[in-house]
Amino acid sequence: MNDEILRAESVTMEFGGLKALDAFNLALKPGELVGLIGPNGAGKTTAFNALSGVYAPTSGRVLLGAELVNGLKPHQVCRKGLARTFQNIRLFKALTVLDNVRVACHAHGHGPLWQSLALTAGHAGREQAMEERALELLEFMGLESRGDELAKNLPYGLQRRLEIARALATGPKVLCLDEPAAGMNATETTKLMTLIHDIRDKFKVAVLLIEHDMKLVMGISERLIVLDHGVTIASGPPEKVRRDPKVIEAYLGVQEAA
Repeated sequence: MNDEILRAESVTMEFGGLKALDAFNLALKPGELVGLIGPNGAGKTTAFNALSGVYAPTSGRVLLGAELVNGLKPHQVCRKGLARTFQNIRLFKALTVLDNVRVACHAHGHGPLWQSLALTAGHAGREQAMEERALELLEFMGLESRGDELAKNLPYGLQRRLEIARALATGPKVLCLDEPAAGMNATETTKLMTLIHDIRDKFKVAVLLIEHDMKLVMGISERLIVLDHGVTIASGPPEKVRRDPKVIEAYLGVQEAA
C-alpha cells in the first residue's frame, strides 16, 4: 500500500433506499493514468464526489497516501493533494482567466492573516510567487494571451482548459477529471488526449478520468475500471476490458450484444 497515492476501500454511498455506489475499490499509484467508465447512471460522478469530499461515504474508507480523508470537506481534501474538475464547468465566470488560476494557488500559498492585513513584504512575496505560477500554468495550457479576459467570455473548449489549469494550481498529487472532453469537437478532443499525457508527465500527478468518449479514454488510459449501477463489473487493461461480456452488455444490452 505504500506506493499507492489514492485508495478507496469498499466505499459505499446510499441515498435513502438507493445504493448509488456499492463497495467501490480503487488503488491508484503515483503517475498512473486510469479511466473510470460506465453507462449513464453507473455511479462514476458519485465515486468522484466520495473521493473528493463532496459526499461523506456511507461506509468504507478513502485514503490519500496513508492519510484517511473520510469526512473532510472538499477544500481540505484539496489541500491534502486531490484536485478535480466537474461535468458542468464551475469557473469563477466574473473573474479574469488569470484570477481564476491565481485564486487556486492560495490552496497552499496563504500566510498569516495579519501579514495580509498589514501588506507585509512576506505577503507581497507570496502574492508575486502565486501570480508567476498562475502565468506559467496559463502558458502551459495555451491560455497566456487570454489572462485579462473574463472567464465567461472564453470559448467552451478553452473554459475546459482553464478549469484544468485551476485544478493544477492547487499542486495536486491526484487529478480527477470529470468528462473533460464533454462538448468538445473531434479536433479539440484529440488535442486534449495529448494534453492529459503532458500534464501527467510534467506535473508528476496521477490522473483519474471519467469520460464517455471511448476513443479518448481507450487511447490514453493505462487501466480501466467499469461501473454499472454502482457496482464494479470489470477492471484491467483497455483491450481486456473492451472485450469483457459484462461491459458489452452494460453498454449495448443483451440482445444487441448477441
